[in-house]
Amino acid sequence: MTEFLAYISIAAAVAALVALALVALRLRRARREFEEEVATWKSRADLDFKQARKVRQQLLDALAEGFLLVDSDSKILFANKAATETFQGRELVDRSIPEILLDQRMTKALMHGLESDEPTTTRVILPQQASPLGDLEQRGVNAWIIDAARVSGSPDDKPTTRIVIRDVTTEHQTEQIRKDFVANASHELRTPLAIINGYLENLLDDGLLEDPKMARRFLKVMRKHTERISRIVEDMLVISRLESGEAAALKVQPFKLRSCIQDVLERLELVIQNQQANIHIEMPDEALVLQGDRFYWTQVLFNLVENALKQNASSGLNVTIGCVRTTEVTRIWVADDGVGIPSSDLAHIFRRFYRVEKHHSQEEIKGTGLGLSIVKRAIEAHGGSIKVSSTPGNDTRFTIEIPLVASNRLSAKETDENLPT
Repeated sequence: MTEFLAYISIAAAVAALVALALVALRLRRARREFEEEVATWKSRADLDFKQARKVRQQLLDALAEGFLLVDSDSKILFANKAATETFQGRELVDRSIPEILLDQRMTKALMHGLESDEPTTTRVILPQQASPLGDLEQRGVNAWIIDAARVSGSPDDKPTTRIVIRDVTTEHQTEQIRKDFVANASHELRTPLAIINGYLENLLDDGLLEDPKMARRFLKVMRKHTERISRIVEDMLVISRLESGEAAALKVQPFKLRSCIQDVLERLELVIQNQQANIHIEMPDEALVLQGDRFYWTQVLFNLVENALKQNASSGLNVTIGCVRTTEVTRIWVADDGVGIPSSDLAHIFRRFYRVEKHHSQEEIKGTGLGLSIVKRAIEAHGGSIKVSSTPGNDTRFTIEIPLVASNRLSAKETDENLPT
């Protein structure tokens, strides 16, 4: 009996050990499964985090403006692609704002955004040499908007600030051009109006109407200045049409360039005769046909030839009008052997109201200062370009190039709009 009880005790102990081993095995398996599940969730979370970070990076890199995240010590935590490009590809992350900027005006604007508790917007105007683009900046005066605000949810004692850097140079230059245009137009109109008003007062108040010879001389001067006002208004309307989008509706049709040149020379015939100027036409193919708006091409050639004549009042001037077509472009040029254009003026002559020499005398009126601006914009409306070179006393040459691709595009447009062929 005692042996039986001992056997039972041993069996019970063995069963308990086996049960304990099974429980331990199950616990180990459950722990392993739990660890594997935790690792899977962690891997998924890491993957989701990396994916979210990648999507955020892509979204912020897609922004046209530079985007920065900056901590309370002015150290950059994040910079998108546009910001890197703005600062010439320099490494921005982990560097402070003063380190990446050499110009104090931009630095001051950025630091102001960091130090303010409220959202701030600051406009910064910089000279070309101070642009964050460095040597890549070719636009002259450049303008930037610095938009800064605290990131919501960041600690008050160590806030993170997001900064958006917008390049508004184009808008700034456009606004400046508009202001200059209004100022110059006002001046150009005010001058002849003041002269006309002065002569009218003399005629009416001084009793000069009774002196036919003097009255006739006054009226002749007044007529010159009314013609000047009319020309300024006409030129301003042409530029307005070209820049307002109306140029997109060019009346495109084929025309013979030689016929257009002849029209221009007929309009300037009296000036050519008075100056005893010599006109030479160089056209290997006199039947050459252009696709474009003949009105604007007449304006282009008229302004270029008239400009050559007006800038060279002495007799014997030689003016050459030429055209040749290659496999890639149609090249047109107007050249003269007059006094030329100083090299310092070459970069500016297509600006509105710019003159190499300023003429405001009452007897000699030298144009509106809008002619070459019209020339440039009319050529660009046709998909072409114009450049100028000058060797004073030898050769001053305006060269126009119209790619055949642009001519074909205009021709296709003409077909779409059912214009004559």
